[in-house]
Amino acid sequence: MQPAILVLADGTVFKGISIGAPGHTVGEVVFNTAMTGYQEILTDPSYTRQIVTLTYPHIGNTGVNSEDVEADEIYAAGLIIRDLPLIESNWRSEQSLSEYLSEHHIVGIADIDTRKLTRILREKGAQGGCLMAGEVDEAKALELARSFPGLAGMDLAKVVSCTQPYVFEEGEWDLATGYSKPVDPQHHVVAFDYGVKRNILRMLTQRGCKVTVLPAQSTAEQVLALNPDGVFLSNGPGDPEPCDYAITAIRALVETGIPAFGICLGHQLLGLASGAKTVKMKFGHHGANHPVQDVDSKQVYITSQNHGFAVDAATLPANLRVTHVSLFDGSLQGIARTDKPAFSFQGHPEASPGPHEMSYLFDRFIELMEKRK
Repeated sequence: MQPAILVLADGTVFKGISIGAPGHTVGEVVFNTAMTGYQEILTDPSYTRQIVTLTYPHIGNTGVNSEDVEADEIYAAGLIIRDLPLIESNWRSEQSLSEYLSEHHIVGIADIDTRKLTRILREKGAQGGCLMAGEVDEAKALELARSFPGLAGMDLAKVVSCTQPYVFEEGEWDLATGYSKPVDPQHHVVAFDYGVKRNILRMLTQRGCKVTVLPAQSTAEQVLALNPDGVFLSNGPGDPEPCDYAITAIRALVETGIPAFGICLGHQLLGLASGAKTVKMKFGHHGANHPVQDVDSKQVYITSQNHGFAVDAATLPANLRVTHVSLFDGSLQGIARTDKPAFSFQGHPEASPGPHEMSYLFDRFIELMEKRK
């Protein structure tokens, strides 16, 4: 049982025990209210440079397996939890959460008051923090926490993106058979990888799409050379405004009339490419229980969310309309171009973890491609 500390930039100190690798890590401390899916959360590239606090008290009770990942590595900078169960129990478990963190050299802490920490983050906003395990030094940890520059102005999409194009061929997961391999695709989708989650790609392939994934800095010309039926703009970490390469490519592609669908960072980039502006949120939306209303149907959906930036609804140009709004704080959740077949959603319709109520947006994307054909 090694000691561990979490020190926030405001000077708050939490003392607990280490549940991962020794050493230290620095990042923006955020909280996630999901009750399940800690493995998917840890491997979501959108959490790059963020230390994730899970508000549900018992984390790790189902262990870890090699299937429930959204990427090949852990992207979260660190993990903060209240209680790590002594025994993990699930027929799919291959190792414990603690072993998993240690194997991937991720610092984690348990046995701290995560309710108190969450209140601080809600009242003061997400802030820099330092997790230190093994040999701990509060003064050094505070110095490191205050040295974190924050995510505003930080372009991370090109950092986490793939370096070479590839074709994704895995379908959705089934309890009896595992991941499927769809055949005979009807549509060709080019997906920009700004930090894409695998379950997004699976939902596209499951709907009859051949998915070609391109690096974040690919140009519109490179996309059009592949003659796609549609373009997908993925989720990802960091501030959307510095991603000028993506904004330029998206603007050019949308103008051609090719159907485009964006999620999370892709949503923000579509907004910027269309003339809107984005803002840094106080503590963001991270969880799997966020109510969102479809403006057209008035129906309310429970959604999975993970973002710290948002498109500013007050800056929408005339050719962008609001399609979805958050019922937590009224922030913008969805937009659509009125002059082009392009739309986007701030939350995660593919969930993983979380509800799949918003998956109809993938069907809408398919309909746009079929209509253009």
